[in-house]
Amino acid sequence: MNTFTSTADDLGAPREFPWIADGLAYGGDYSPEQWPEEVWPEDVALMREAGVNTVNLGVFSWGLLEVADGVFEWGWLDRIMDLLHEGGVGVNLATPTAAPPIWLLQAHPEITTVDAMGVRVSQGGRLAWSPSSATFRRYALRVVRAMAERYGSHPALRLWHVSNELGNENARSYDDETGAAFQRWLAERHGSVEALNQAWGSAFWGHHYTAFEQVQPPRFASTGHNPGLLLDFERFTSDALLGYYEAERAVLRDVTPDIPITTNFMVMNEPGVHDYARWAKAVDVVANDHYTIGADPHRAGELAFSADRTRGIAAGESWLLIEHSTAAVNWQGVNRAKGPGEMRRDTLAHVARGADGAMFFQWRASTAGSEQFHSSIVPHAGADSTIFRDAAALGSDLVSLARVRGSRVERAKVAILYDQLSAAALRSGRNPSNDVTSTREPIAMHRALTDAGVAVDVLPSDAALDAYAVVLVPTLFLAPDGLAERLDAFVAGGGHLLVGYSSGIVDETNRVIPGGYPGAFRETLGIRSDEHFPQFAETVLRLDSGATAGRWVERVEARDAEVLVRFDGGDFHGWPAVTVRRVGSGSARYLATSLDDAGLAQLLAEVVADAGVAPVVVRDRGLDAVRRVGDGASYLFLINQSDRPCTAEAGGVDLLTGVTHTGRVTVEPGAVVVLEEAR
Repeated sequence: MNTFTSTADDLGAPREFPWIADGLAYGGDYSPEQWPEEVWPEDVALMREAGVNTVNLGVFSWGLLEVADGVFEWGWLDRIMDLLHEGGVGVNLATPTAAPPIWLLQAHPEITTVDAMGVRVSQGGRLAWSPSSATFRRYALRVVRAMAERYGSHPALRLWHVSNELGNENARSYDDETGAAFQRWLAERHGSVEALNQAWGSAFWGHHYTAFEQVQPPRFASTGHNPGLLLDFERFTSDALLGYYEAERAVLRDVTPDIPITTNFMVMNEPGVHDYARWAKAVDVVANDHYTIGADPHRAGELAFSADRTRGIAAGESWLLIEHSTAAVNWQGVNRAKGPGEMRRDTLAHVARGADGAMFFQWRASTAGSEQFHSSIVPHAGADSTIFRDAAALGSDLVSLARVRGSRVERAKVAILYDQLSAAALRSGRNPSNDVTSTREPIAMHRALTDAGVAVDVLPSDAALDAYAVVLVPTLFLAPDGLAERLDAFVAGGGHLLVGYSSGIVDETNRVIPGGYPGAFRETLGIRSDEHFPQFAETVLRLDSGATAGRWVERVEARDAEVLVRFDGGDFHGWPAVTVRRVGSGSARYLATSLDDAGLAQLLAEVVADAGVAPVVVRDRGLDAVRRVGDGASYLFLINQSDRPCTAEAGGVDLLTGVTHTGRVTVEPGAVVVLEEAR
């Protein structure tokens, strides 16, 4: 069995664990407790037919395992663990703490979250517990230890899956116990109440504090809260959730030191955890949930951005796609099912971008409960269905790609900097335009480069930049300490920088950096603007480059920079839209607006051309190209997202078909080719 080295860096020396499957992991969330026991053998037989080698088990099972306070009934879980092992299926065993049992909720209603209006959550949902609740933690760690002691040596156990989607429904609580924990956190972070007052600018509206005990969570107020308070409360909540995860992890590590531990991230979820790069250092393997948005016409591009971002959070190491959907989800209003071939393309796109396994929610579609119309591997129609047959074919594909496991995505020459803390700052206060989001421009830039065949790494802003030729900083509203100096050094060293509008505006306390926009990056870019002019969504502005723009305008003064593109006509005629400051062989561009797709593609083409960055391969537009490299081998994934045949100048053996291609390969519409390249 393959091995992997833990990503966690706070547990002593690096640890090596067996990988959770032979080759790529494949399977999904399995809830046998929802079905009569006579169905279980059929499930295992179908898993073997579909190529499933791994399941996530027990995610919401607390109330069925601990049926009363301290009363455990393990029989059903014993039997299904044994059955799965006999069928050759490994288990990622979840600690069941995502869903407190009814008896606990009724005995201790104080464990649940309280919203900003002061309303306490009632029973009936999931993740209803507050991460600051000492009572909840006491009960939760008891069941975690009991589970670890019972199943820690079971031969089916491959991975511990802590809770579920931490930071989703329990992203915030405003109860008194949380308030006291927040006060302690603030005292540790700021050191003195005077420092807190300075950081938050609390003199505004007379919100001056004389003791940490006076600070409350940002509960409902008739007017907006201080942006510094809002951002610190997001930081605190993320830290409280991480502290809870670490408490479960400590129990599991104590009882089962040889079993790896993770929890499922949601890197595209807002609001939620604010610093997944830090969380990545607390898990043995980064695992992520991803669901495409049916209404998004660019959902394949969003998926690619998410996968590259997950890899960046994992510091370039491979990771696990621990949840995605075979077809429709149940929470988007109009729950669009995936079209022919889309499930396969989605899955293999994640694998191309670094995932060493792909899991679905869920194995068998529920007939009852709030997710009864969520898609699955075995749908309501049963195994005699298109979805199951497609899933079985996908399982066969992943077996064919087994040798890819353990390889790494080839490092790109272009990096996009994206921080969830910056996203949290952008939504923590009343900013110039609600139409400016933290993800629109980063995803648009990523999509434009992917369309051009250029590989991109999506990195947290504290990542090393030395290996990159181009760094993009789109809508990085909060400028972390030291980033401007690092970008200066990058440009001075010959790198090419592009900063987008609404970047560098506030510091780490969420206070505006005075002196003009774009705040922290003015000197790097050689410009200054004194006012923003946010635009309504329907506004279309023309540029002298022939492109159109909208959403944002600034009155830019090019002090030490050349103007490349100007607004053409209207109130902003002649104002700079794109500038460049050249420093030796390096450059620093500023984009003061939101370009149309063609205009953005052209600008990025100019930047990568200046940097001498070439596409992964020469290929037709519409054909995604990603290369993974391992010991003595490289694997080129070609995914045709278009409705026409596309070609690439590449050669090797297609691992999915066994066909050898020499010099040129044609990929049919919606198809995927994975070449083991000749070296």
